[in-house]
Amino acid sequence: MPRTVQLLEAAPELFDPEQVQANLRIGEQPVMTVLKKSLRDAQKRMDDAFREGEDIRRLIYGRAWVLDSILQIAWEQFTWPSAHQAALVAVGGYGRGELHPFSDVDILLLFDQVDPEDWQESISGFLTLLWDISLDLGSSVRTIDQCYDESRNDITIATNLIESRTICGEPALQQEMYERVTSEGAWTDKEFFKGKLAEQKERHEKTNNTEHNLEPNLKTSPGGLRDIQTIGWVAKRHFGATYIRDLVDHGFVTESELDTLNKGELYLWTVRYALHMLCKRREDRLLFDHQRTLAAYFGYEDQEGALAVEQFMSKYYRVAMAMSEFNDMLLQHFDEAILRLDDEQSIRPLNNRFQVRNDYLETVYDKVFEHHPFAIMELFVLMAQHPEIKGVRAATIRRVRDHRYLIDDEFRNDIRNTSLFMELLRSPEGVSTELKRMNRYGILGRYLPEFGRIVGQMQHDLFHIYTVDAHTLKVIQKMRQFRHGEYREQFSIAHRIVNQLPKIELLYIAGLYHDIGKGRGGDHSELGAEDVIEFCRSHHLGKWDTHLIAWLVRNHLKMSMTAQRRDISDPEVIHDFAMEVRDLVHLDYLYVLTVADINATNNTLWNSWRATLLRQLYMETKRALRRGLENPINKEDRIEQVQHEAMLLLARKGVREQDIHDYWSLLGDDYFLREDAHNIAWQTQAILEHGDDPLPLVLIRKTSYRVFEGATEIFIYSEDLPTLFPATVAAMDQLHLNIQDARIILTDHGRTLNTYTVLTEDNQPLSENPEYLAHIQRHLTEELDDPEDYPAIIQRRVPRQFKLFTTPTRLTLSNDPVAQQTILEVITPDRPGLLARIGRIFVEYGISVRKAKISSIGERVEDFFFITDPDNQPISDPELCRRLQQSICEQLDQHVHDPH
Repeated sequence: MPRTVQLLEAAPELFDPEQVQANLRIGEQPVMTVLKKSLRDAQKRMDDAFREGEDIRRLIYGRAWVLDSILQIAWEQFTWPSAHQAALVAVGGYGRGELHPFSDVDILLLFDQVDPEDWQESISGFLTLLWDISLDLGSSVRTIDQCYDESRNDITIATNLIESRTICGEPALQQEMYERVTSEGAWTDKEFFKGKLAEQKERHEKTNNTEHNLEPNLKTSPGGLRDIQTIGWVAKRHFGATYIRDLVDHGFVTESELDTLNKGELYLWTVRYALHMLCKRREDRLLFDHQRTLAAYFGYEDQEGALAVEQFMSKYYRVAMAMSEFNDMLLQHFDEAILRLDDEQSIRPLNNRFQVRNDYLETVYDKVFEHHPFAIMELFVLMAQHPEIKGVRAATIRRVRDHRYLIDDEFRNDIRNTSLFMELLRSPEGVSTELKRMNRYGILGRYLPEFGRIVGQMQHDLFHIYTVDAHTLKVIQKMRQFRHGEYREQFSIAHRIVNQLPKIELLYIAGLYHDIGKGRGGDHSELGAEDVIEFCRSHHLGKWDTHLIAWLVRNHLKMSMTAQRRDISDPEVIHDFAMEVRDLVHLDYLYVLTVADINATNNTLWNSWRATLLRQLYMETKRALRRGLENPINKEDRIEQVQHEAMLLLARKGVREQDIHDYWSLLGDDYFLREDAHNIAWQTQAILEHGDDPLPLVLIRKTSYRVFEGATEIFIYSEDLPTLFPATVAAMDQLHLNIQDARIILTDHGRTLNTYTVLTEDNQPLSENPEYLAHIQRHLTEELDDPEDYPAIIQRRVPRQFKLFTTPTRLTLSNDPVAQQTILEVITPDRPGLLARIGRIFVEYGISVRKAKISSIGERVEDFFFITDPDNQPISDPELCRRLQQSICEQLDQHVHDPH
């Protein structure tokens, strides 16, 4: 019996078919007008009831009943064959009796013993009427034979037809069609199950195989409604089950599991209903703007350490994770019942508690965990130690779930369990896989309560695209991947280090705890360090190991911040960083943790330029440590060496030594400290050949670093003018180039040497196509010929997601007495033309840019400008600093809502 019939008594509150029929008999309004108004009024009543807290099931099933009634009335407006020859059938979600406000209404006009072409006028009129009343209609017209043929060729059609029921006409037609499309001739049980598994796998791969995506889809993401429906489809096809609850009778689901499933489904239904209602259209993606709207709708409020939207999404992620766990377990059950039912049983004992049955791990008897609680931890260690095992049997997964309550303080302090956990972290294989399995089964967050607090915790920005727990496990996965040969070229240093670390488990522990303090308020690095010290104590690690891990957690951002924000070509910056690192062991562990952290945060963060910066910082710090912290590099020695190397390169090119010395005498020490010999030789030769040509000199080439850790450098030699910087960045913006770094050297004769490190919009070095590079050179030369007339600031459209993050601009100003420059830090939402706007403000205040570090982090930028006043001195006037800050904030923030 269709579930919608259960709500028949309540349905007249939403829709009165008799009143609609009476209105049609009066004939004052066309059928289309009457039905459209009736449907609109019914939906308004349902929305009002939803806002008042009505049971979501009554609304979802009730809307299906309303549509049944409307379609029956519409069907009666046309002439059809006799009842046993034609039927109107609901299929898909509508066939299940489930309809959200803007769900597709999928129908099948089913015929038998007549040609549908003979009834084309009625078919066309009926479908046109449904479109006219604004239904999101999905329709097909088929005979029973056609249904059978189509279903054999397309599992999606087969699935839709399995979920079908009669709205009008002879129910026997639908029943005959159902029996045909579910027969062994269409799809065998095994074929259907394999087909749905493949369909789910493909769907999950499109969302990175995680429930924790930034903007998940309520239907298709892992843990979404489609995963629940997949279970129902397989159950209906194999067992003939009408409802998932029928699986209780088949012994596949317990009452408590059914309750968990029902609650999860109702939660997803509630969110989806609200999403449709608020968007006023069919929308299943939890986009950023919708997340905020829904959080407010469901009454969440900002709290310290957790925004309202983060609390709302945390609830969603936890539900999705539970639904994924349920889906995994039941599909494993089905795998055994459908695909492996007739397999010859092969049992291989592992110990007194576990055995392997047909390549799947299972407990030897039902009460293993009750008698030996430590076996809960042992299960994951055995899975890691035996990579040939394909998975855990569904019955054993259920026993793990049922005995999670045993994980208490006594369990956590049991030497057997702490030893097993450390054994897992030291395992040669399967570490990240089993930690993920522990998280999926709800064990990791119980064993480590501090980890449990970050499960499902999101950070509402474009920088962190996963929840904190998902990111943490991805960090460990990246660390594991660095070991493999296939990553040797892309992550050469990390690959070498992880295969040489004396205790790699210390790296995994640091990865596990590096973000564990998030969401509590305060410095998450310090909170995480406190937590990891307690972990080390309870897991019996030595003092040196404990200090190393705590240092790594406390300083896990240090290396990336130094590389991206400081001038790492400055020997003093390297020396200061080396002083904090102290030794090569700390440097090695920190480097791998940093690279893994960046790669696991956001797929777009790791680009060639970030790789270059970290590689350079690592190598320079390594040299400083080997030289000895008590022996910092002498600047004069550094300058002498680089000049000597550059002179040798230029001599080979036939450049006169006197010309070189004459030119170099115009440059300060800063240039030779910040450029390598190859760049100096390249630029010097080009400048000498350029001579007194008034046009700016523009050169382009790849950096001298390896192809996997490089970028493209654009060198510009020109007259020093205040408008040069804004003109340059505006022109590069027109060329769709992303500036990563800018180094500007002023000569003693009024010229500047500008080196810009750039990437394409896809974060790649520029193509080496000669025509493409020549086009860039021509464009920059033309635009910079008269920098006073610099190009208009680009007006590209701001990406949708960026518009949602409208945090005010933040600035800090500080003076560097050694470099005799002012450091300006700008943190602001990203947008096209940003650098050009800032450059234009600099011109207004007579400020010169000497260096810039550009860093895009998700939806925001963190840019550092090293600037001087008109007298080439640090900015010391407090009033000028105040006005500069005010001007930048006002002008940048007025563009936050810029429609372009």
